[in-house]
This record gives sequence, C-alpha cells and structure tokens, in this order.
Amino acid sequence: MSRIGKLPIDVPGAVKVTLQPGRVMVEGPKGKLERTLPADITVKQSNGQLVFERPSDGYKHRALHGLVRSLVANMVTGVNTGFTKHLELVGVGYRVAKQGDDVVLSLGYSHPIKYKPPPGVSIEVQDPTKFSVNGISIEDVGQVAANIRGMRPPEPYKGKGVMYRGEKIRRKAGKAGKGAKAAG
Repeated sequence: MSRIGKLPIDVPGAVKVTLQPGRVMVEGPKGKLERTLPADITVKQSNGQLVFERPSDGYKHRALHGLVRSLVANMVTGVNTGFTKHLELVGVGYRVAKQGDDVVLSLGYSHPIKYKPPPGVSIEVQDPTKFSVNGISIEDVGQVAANIRGMRPPEPYKGKGVMYRGEKIRRKAGKAGKGAKAAG
C-alpha cells in the first residue's frame, strides 16, 4: 500500500466535497476548487473522511494513489485555510509596493517591474522589503512566488535578490586580491 495514498483525509465541517467519476469539487469558506482525477483511482466519502483506493498494485496505480490523495488534500486545505508563501527582498534600493491589485517591484534594474497576479491569488505587502503571496490553490501560489523570485533570484556573492523568507543562500568568496596573482 502507498503510505500517503492509504491515509484518509478528514473533511472539516465548513468544507463540502462533491464527487463525480473522474472529478472532484471542493467548496469551502475561502472559495471553490475542482479537478479532474485519473479514472483508475476511486474516491469514497464516508463519516466525514475521504478514502482513496486503487485497483491493483501495478507501478502506475501505486504512483497515482499517493498523487491523487495529495492533490485532493491540498484542495481541502486550500478552501478551508488557504496557502501563503512569504518572500523578502535583500539589496540596496530593492523594494515592493502595492498599486491596486498589482505589485510594483524595484529590483535594481533601470525600470520598475509591474506584476499582476492571476485570478485567485493575492499579494500582501507588509513593508517595503517583505510581502506574501496568498491563495487557495497551492500550485498557483507556488508558481506566482517562483515567478516573482525568478525576476531577480538571490545571487551567491552578495546575497542580493528576491528570496523566500528563511531561505539560506550558499555564499561564495569573491575574487582573490592582487597579491594572490603574484604568488603563482
């Protein structure tokens, strides 16, 4: 048995799950998500829990078993509590500001970068160097955070850039001084 796939998902009282063959819809206080699932994995709802079953112990079914369970668990968590990624800017003059729904980032380029998050994802700015990406879909939140981080990834020499809060950047030593060349 898949260690992840065999675990049941507890459905909170505020969350409503609708099951159809090959499809699951989850509705909660934060919003509504739906997803098409592989037809091989069956989902059953009983006693406020979702249980996932696979038809065989074949490689494909074992792989899908844990995947489908994780996807649905993330949907249930998302509509109930939501997901958040915290980011921060490190560097002189690097700052973030909110302009309506858009976010304006100053990342050391000659121009500010305006970023509009997709529907279902919001960005909250705590102070000029710290902000958070929020939403009900873990995939969308992670992708938006990765896109913003990709605009100026942290570099290993000075540690400047957009990084996840708490992320450790492996630092490198810079060039050796003039005295090092003469010793060769």
